[in-house]
Amino acid sequence: MTALDLSSPVAVVGTGTMGQGIAQVALVAGHPVRLYDTLPGRAREAADAIGARLDRLVEKERLSDAERDAARARLLPAEDLPELADCALVVEAVLERLDVKQDLFRALEGIVADDCLLATNTSSLSVTAIGGALRNPGRFVGLHFFNPAPLLPLVEVVSGFATDVSSATRAYETARAWGKTPVACADTPGFIVNRIARPFYAEAFAVHEAQVADPATIDAVLRESGGFRMGAFELTDLIGQDVNESVTRSVWQSFFQDVRFTPSLAQRRLVESGRLGRKTGHGWYDHGEGAERPEPDTADKRQPPAYVVAEGDLGPASELLELIREAGIPVRDEGDDEEQGACLLLPSGGRLVLADGQTAGEYRDFVYFDLALDYRTAGRIALSASQDISPQVLAEAIGLFQALGKQVSVIGDVPGMIVARTVARIIDLAHDAVAKGVATEEDIDTAMRLGVNYPLGPFEWSRRLGRTWAYVLLDDLHRRDPSGRYAPSLALYRHAHASDSREGTS
Repeated sequence: MTALDLSSPVAVVGTGTMGQGIAQVALVAGHPVRLYDTLPGRAREAADAIGARLDRLVEKERLSDAERDAARARLLPAEDLPELADCALVVEAVLERLDVKQDLFRALEGIVADDCLLATNTSSLSVTAIGGALRNPGRFVGLHFFNPAPLLPLVEVVSGFATDVSSATRAYETARAWGKTPVACADTPGFIVNRIARPFYAEAFAVHEAQVADPATIDAVLRESGGFRMGAFELTDLIGQDVNESVTRSVWQSFFQDVRFTPSLAQRRLVESGRLGRKTGHGWYDHGEGAERPEPDTADKRQPPAYVVAEGDLGPASELLELIREAGIPVRDEGDDEEQGACLLLPSGGRLVLADGQTAGEYRDFVYFDLALDYRTAGRIALSASQDISPQVLAEAIGLFQALGKQVSVIGDVPGMIVARTVARIIDLAHDAVAKGVATEEDIDTAMRLGVNYPLGPFEWSRRLGRTWAYVLLDDLHRRDPSGRYAPSLALYRHAHASDSREGTS
């Protein structure tokens, strides 16, 4: 099954930001496009707005004058649904209400030809449920674009329970022909991106609610250590707290209130107070005119230790040893210490340990350091210590990372810290999704890189960190918080305990 022929008309129902964006994508690809909206005059206004954006593309030399003029000639507002009768594809981008979408597609089914592909751009509703209102749900599919549709490459092609393989394939190939990067996905709450991305927000909010770090510090650690483009607090202020919380709540409810997807009470209070982020001038941060952005907690300058002793294999943090030597600090290798595990022993007797899901207070003079995407390029490292840590131990730990050119943020004693627990949970949800037939490893990695700009896909991260890393960290966290939120999935358990012969896989 191939992509739609460019001579085939495409209709978009709903002329908000997303509807206009989808229409522009199809139009620039070369299709005749019909725009329809139930509100009189809205389709014409949307066509004018798209025309203005085409003018800007010409100014940026991304379209020629002739291409713009031809595209404008192919764009037609429709006053009534019957004007969409000859379309080969109809994509809806209307109100996120099941009854509204079902009524629309019932009406369309009586107008368009039997071979017309029907698609929804829903981000939160069940594709199966919407298509269930049709006499022929086999031709119904999800085409979930990301905003802004003309710029973001990812499209989730979602097959409902009754979607024909041929329909899903045609939608997939059409999206690819439009210059997008499609990924195939089963109909599951949140699809790929909105399902697997939940821990990025949830764990940041949980650390904040535990009163161990403020939003500015958590955001800085996620950016400067984790390699994420934005932190969870600044990103949800950009998205809109109401929008982000609504998606989280929808996924949680659709999974029958699974504790792994529990919404944040702190975020709920923001929504209730009307502090929705940039669009209202205040969210986690104050976005009012002249407001100053709070700075992350950053430790004052400390002296580095005279030397460190490497005990055991530091695993994902092994590259630190080379950085320490390059900074002129001697590294002594004492081999393995099975009782204490892998660590960097400081002259004061303190131990620097990579975040592992345990708390510093369980051990004497332990300082945990967080996971980094790349310890060489990371601009900031978070440290976690108990309240009764020796001042000398903490000072040496701070001084060591400062000697490596890093800013240091000291947070409270929280298991898994910030980046480590976030990445571990993302990896877990990704393995669970593959095991349940949601999508392939490759499509999940592609979706998370392109849909939410993650520096690595979950399986890329899993391969880098090692087969057992995420499982061990989450199992330790689960022992300290037995609510079920951190219980490793059966899929991750199987992956962690797979035979060594499969060590090359993720």
